[in-house]
Order: sequence, then structure tokens, then C-alpha cells
Amino acid sequence: MMSRSYTNLLDLAEGNFAALGLAGGGARRRQGSFGLKRMSRVMTVPGTLSELDGEDESEPAATNSVASDAPSSLAADRMIVVSNQLPVVARRRPDGRGWSFSWDEDSLLLQLRDGIPDEMEVLFVGSLRADVPVAEQDEVSQALLDRFRCVPVFLPDHLNDRFYHGFCKRQLWPLFHYMLPFSSSASATTASSSPGNGRFDRSAWEAYVLANKFFFEKVVEVINPEDDYVWVHDYHLMVLPTFLRRRFNRLRIGFFLHSPFPSSEIYRTLPVREEILKALLNCDLIGFHTFDYARHFLSCCSRMLGIEYQSKRGYIGLDYFGRTVGIKIMPVGIHMGQLQSGLRLPDREWRLSELQQQFEGKTVLLGVDDMDIFKGINLKLLAFENMLRTHPKWQGRAVLVQIANPARGKGKDLETIQAEIEESCRRINGDFGQSGYSPVVFIDRDVSSVEKIAYYTIAECVVVTAVRDGMNLTPYEYIVCRQGAPGSESTSEVSGPKKSMLVVSEFIGCSPSLSGAIRVNPWNIEATAEGMNEAISMPEQEKQLRHEKHYRYVSSHDVAYWSRSFTQDLERACKDHFRRTCWGIGLGFGFRVVALDPHFTKLNIDSIVNAYEISESRAILLDYDGTLVPQTSINKPPSPEVVSTINTLCSDRRNIVFLVSGRDKDTLGEWFASCPKLGIAAEHGYFLRYVR
Repeated sequence: MMSRSYTNLLDLAEGNFAALGLAGGGARRRQGSFGLKRMSRVMTVPGTLSELDGEDESEPAATNSVASDAPSSLAADRMIVVSNQLPVVARRRPDGRGWSFSWDEDSLLLQLRDGIPDEMEVLFVGSLRADVPVAEQDEVSQALLDRFRCVPVFLPDHLNDRFYHGFCKRQLWPLFHYMLPFSSSASATTASSSPGNGRFDRSAWEAYVLANKFFFEKVVEVINPEDDYVWVHDYHLMVLPTFLRRRFNRLRIGFFLHSPFPSSEIYRTLPVREEILKALLNCDLIGFHTFDYARHFLSCCSRMLGIEYQSKRGYIGLDYFGRTVGIKIMPVGIHMGQLQSGLRLPDREWRLSELQQQFEGKTVLLGVDDMDIFKGINLKLLAFENMLRTHPKWQGRAVLVQIANPARGKGKDLETIQAEIEESCRRINGDFGQSGYSPVVFIDRDVSSVEKIAYYTIAECVVVTAVRDGMNLTPYEYIVCRQGAPGSESTSEVSGPKKSMLVVSEFIGCSPSLSGAIRVNPWNIEATAEGMNEAISMPEQEKQLRHEKHYRYVSSHDVAYWSRSFTQDLERACKDHFRRTCWGIGLGFGFRVVALDPHFTKLNIDSIVNAYEISESRAILLDYDGTLVPQTSINKPPSPEVVSTINTLCSDRRNIVFLVSGRDKDTLGEWFASCPKLGIAAEHGYFLRYVR
């Protein structure tokens, strides 16, 4: 039976744990309970790649220095973007023979290419949102590499279920959104087929580590460690940097977290808290959307690992065994070109005209959210109901259009939230509805981007009441749609000066960047209702000024700006990589790279003894705790051997010996009363005793 404390990364990487139904490392090379097989190599030119299975992973990590970084045959100056899913849509052909692929234009990963230099090739590594039979995986891999520069990762179904639904969505996602598993019932984001319960599941963690190893193996197949950058995305792959750093000591690695990072009081409840922190610290640059998220991460590093950060010239860094791990704070933006292209589509014109007729004479408030327990949709409905009740002038005039994108998870909590939302809609429409007027229009289906743009265009105000969200780009999209496409001469455009209003939760990532928005605590129903009323009652000129301020920010801080800024900081963070001497030390999640200045020389005992013997004047400064006595020693007074050694040093006329300590003068004076020639700097130098 496996120990519950079993967390050795090297063994986990080999898949040696019963939770996954594998008997040992060799089982991964056979058809096991997952139907695992050797992952195929992706080759673009003739050549030979060393087999990962040939590595002796039982060797001490210190032997895996940068000298083992065998370059691949692929082009130099590349950015390898690694994420859970590829920015590609895969569909089975109608005749059932083969697959058709297309770019996912809404994928942030695809859009970030706009900020990467033109001369830098971009290669994507991730999984497909489609079940590809094992017999077709080689063909699909080659097609994606040739046509899209994508390298797919195929996880066995059982492993993917435990990795994604079991650990990512059941453990990390709720925790990062400040939701603790107080009971053993499954969380809202859990698929019904997933094993275990809402509390920490060791087998799910082991599946998470093994899945990250699959991604690592695919990166190794295509990487040139001396020329490539690796940019890892989001909480699905937080231990991947340790695999990469152990294999390639000097690899340039960046990581960006797209979800919130919780406070240390929440994060410390995670049983594998230190393992994840240490894995992230194997990156060169770690990015967050907001200062709060970065502050929470730094606090966790300080409280759990004892690592403090430093800020120099606007850059925040953590000194981790000679390496400086940079901290990047930069909220992501939207793709301006894609949104403005949508504003020019003929279908949008038709839909906009239709909506203007439907809501003629009405003030439209709009909500666009995923059906998720953290989006606060029902809180928004309750606040709107309160506004209609406390401000009767809006009855018959104000309409809340709520678009709820289909849920991506399952669970009892989500079902309860959906039932509450439906009940609130029925109650509000029943209490305040009139002939030809429904105060709430609830749309719980897939809405095309064109239709969504049309709704943005007619809305007087967008309301976001998420109780916790990493970023949320809905307000940004709304602002651009209200501005309209540059040079557009649409007859359906909203006439007059451009204006927009926002009511946003203070718990979402985009809130700090929207200084003109009305920020609310979504849990305070009355305050949110007043915020809605204030937004739609505000003078037109004030709405215009706030809109102009927001549009200047959103249009200049788009996704290309975010990507370019991160790439530049990653390059800056890695500029000394090949100048330093590096050693990889440690096992499991304790692995780290010790980086030393090229002029560093190892202390030579013989040289020190020789210099001591020939010198005519010597100053010897000694600490007490951790030097003269062990740091963990219970018996703190010095031993007779220590006192004798100090007296021997002090008896040499060429020596000046000082004890420097934070301990009080009375204690040190008592302990070293038999050492009259010993100088004492007590209480960090505040009290001095020295007799020559």
C-alpha cells in the first residue's frame, strides 16, 4: 500500500503509483489500465532524438547540468507556448474519414502572437478538445505540426479525467477562487464521473503530476534549449517548470497565471502547497493579472519557504539559490482587430437593427457571464430586483439582458445556482412585468460573437458581479463595441457622442484598470442596486468622459501589448543565463538550480590555512546561533570545547576575535566570562565588550 506522504517527483514522473493503476515505471511502456503506449516522436527533418526512456532518472539531479542540453534540429529563436489546450478546433470530417482543423480565433493563445516579434517562430504545445483514436494520433500530430505549428498532447481518458476534473477543477480552481472543501461532497466544478470528493485527493494530485510529465515529454521532442523560450500558461501546468528545469538547467521559462492567486491564509490549506511553489520558482518570470495576486504569491513564498522579494527600479524579484525569479504584473487585454472586424460584419448590422426595435424606448443593462458558481449571476438579478423596487421610475423602462454561456462543469452546487437563477427570473418578471415588457431577458444558450457584439452596442450599462474572477474581459469588449469601428458609417450605430457605463465587482481582475467604473461589493445587494441606478441615471457628459478614459486604456493595452511586455521582460530576466555557472541539485520537488557568477571560486581549505599562517594581523568574527552551536540545539550555552577553542584563538597576539550576536549582553557575558580577551558585540552591536 502506498504511503499517503508519497510525493517524490522522480517516482511520480515514472508513473509508479497505485492510484493510476500502474504497477511500476515499466508499466507505462505497456498497455495498462489507461491503455498507455509509447508517445510518438514528432520529426520535421531526418535525425535521431534520444529516447526519454533511456534516461536514468534515478541518478542524482546534480549530474543533469546544462551540458546535457542536447539541441534539437528545429529552427532557432522560437517561443514555445505550452497550455492545457491548443488554439485549434478539431472536427471529424462528415464522411468519417480523417479530421479537419481550423484556428480558434477566440483563443488568447492564438491572439498573443501579435505581440511576439515577427522573426520569432511560435510553436504551440497542448491537448486537443477532441477524442482522437490512438491509431490516428501520429497522422494528426504530423498534420498539426506541418499546417499549424502545433504539437498535440494526447492524455489517456482516465488520466485526463483525474488530471483535469479531479485536481484542476476540483482542487485548484475552487481554492484559487477562495472556496474551501468544508465537506466531503463533490464541488460544483466536478464532473460526475470523477473519483473521490471535494477534499484533497492524493491520487488526483499524482495524476496532475503525471499529466504534466506528458506535456514535458512533448516539449522535449521539439525544443532547442539554447535558443528557445518556453511560455507556460495557467494553473493546469504549474509543476511543468520543474520537469523542464531539471532536464535543461539554463532553459528560459516564463509562466503566466490566468486565474486569481489566493491569500496565504487560503493557499496554505493546500497539502501540496510547497511543492507547487517550488515548481513555479523554477521559472525565470512569473506573471499575474493584478498586484493583489502577485502580493499573495510573494506572501506565500515568504511564509512557507522563507524567501523574501526585492524591488529594484520597478522590477520585483525573488532570489532563489542565486537565480532571480522575476514577478510580472500585467493584466491581459483584448484583440482590438478581431473585435473591430466583427463590428463591420453585415450580420451584426442586421442583428443590431433587430435589437434596437425590440428594446426601443428601454434602458438596457447587460450581463455576459459563464454559467458558473463564481460569476454571481443570481446576485445581479437580486440587485436588479432591488433597484426596480426602490426606484419605481425604472419599472417598465429598464431591462436586464443576461447572457449565460453554457456551463463547463457539473455538480450539485451548480445545479442549485441554476435553479435559483431561473426562480429569480420568474419572480422578477412576474412581479414587475407588463404587457409587452419583461424586465429580465435570460439567454441560456450559445450566443454568436456577432450577436454578442450587437447586444454590447445597444446596452447602456454592463454589469459584472462575479464574486471572484481572474480577469474578465467583458467590460473591455463592451467599451470597444460602444466606441464602434473606426471609419464605420453604419446607419444602425448609436448616434451622438460615444458613451458607456460599467458596474463591476471589486473582486475581478479588470476592476483596478477601470477607474471610471462603479465598483461594488456584489454580496451587498442594496449597494449593487444603487450602483446600477447611479450608472444609468448619470449625466450624459459624465458617461462620455468615463467612456473616453476607458477606451484610451483598453485600446492601448490590448493583448498584443500584454504579450509584447511579457516577452520583453522574459528576455530581460534571462539575459545572464549562459554567463553563469549552474548546478542542478535536489530530488523531487526540492530540485532547484544553483546559479553562480562566473568569477565565483570554491572555497579552498588549504589556501585559507596557508593565508592564516602567514598573515600578521587577523580579524575573526563569529556568529553564535548556527555557528558556535547548532541552530536547532536545545542546550544553548557553549560547550567546554567551544570555550577552549575561542581562548586558543584569543591567545594569539595576531588575532582579534569578536562574537557578534543578537542575544542580550548579560547572557553572553555570563557564558563567556572565562574568555576575557574575546570581544563581544551583543544585541546586534548595541553593546560592546572588548579588552585588548
